[in-house]
Amino acid sequence: MAISPADSSLPTSAAPPSVSVAMASAHRAYWRFNVALIGVLMTIGFVVSFGLPLFAQRLGHLRIAGFPLPFYFGAQGAILVYVALIVVYIVLMQLADARLLRVARTEQGDAA
Repeated sequence: MAISPADSSLPTSAAPPSVSVAMASAHRAYWRFNVALIGVLMTIGFVVSFGLPLFAQRLGHLRIAGFPLPFYFGAQGAILVYVALIVVYIVLMQLADARLLRVARTEQGDAA
């Protein structure tokens, strides 16, 4: 059974709500910031995961509490860096969310 475009029993897709130029620009800036932040944080995570171990042997002569410095990189340092990356992402994205919310509230205030 073929469905004709004139069949009115089919649900029609609603058009997206109109968005102001300022709000569209704010959304683009938000996502551009989000993608850039993720890229930077993932690069730092990559360097910590794969870059530091390459240089760990050169730092083997440094000791903390009798243990070589590369031990701390592998045992605790990487985990602390990952936790710090998560905290940085949360804080910066909350700031970006607040900025976007301010633009949205300004838009609502202008519309009223």
